[in-house]
Amino acid sequence: MTSIIEASLADAAEIKLLIESAYRGDSARQGWNHEADLLDDERTSLEEIERLIKDEKVSFQVARGDAGAPTGCVAVTQLDATCGYLGMLCVAPTMQSGGLGGMLLEAAELAALKRGIETLEMTVITQRSSLISWYERRGYERTGETRPFPVPRDPPLEFAVLAKRLANT
Repeated sequence: MTSIIEASLADAAEIKLLIESAYRGDSARQGWNHEADLLDDERTSLEEIERLIKDEKVSFQVARGDAGAPTGCVAVTQLDATCGYLGMLCVAPTMQSGGLGGMLLEAAELAALKRGIETLEMTVITQRSSLISWYERRGYERTGETRPFPVPRDPPLEFAVLAKRLANT
């Protein structure tokens, strides 16, 4: 059975390993959702994860399976009174396509609603069309806005901005 709870600083190192394994390198290729063919640098740093976990404007959640190891994570950052940013959503490559990503997304949306967030936005690399489609099937829509990728690449990358108005049910 999987449980999804707020992450603590004690979880940070394991979350860092999870994120890198899900987004980068050969281990990421075991799943359908990775950036390994686009990027080869680190996805995040231990310091960034620790900063997010400590930030009162962030709900950083971690999923754990029966073995106790992290199997997924997601973060929601409150940008203002009614808007939040969804990030760091990942599932261990060997557990992808089993519904955990959807569970984490639902947990993030619930955490956002509890904070009074009405709209969640996110950025996804435009070349990741299958991931954008996954979010669209869950109610997220392209806003038409794009943002530059922070590191120059050849060919260049950019982010598509997606958003979803949350229903307070």
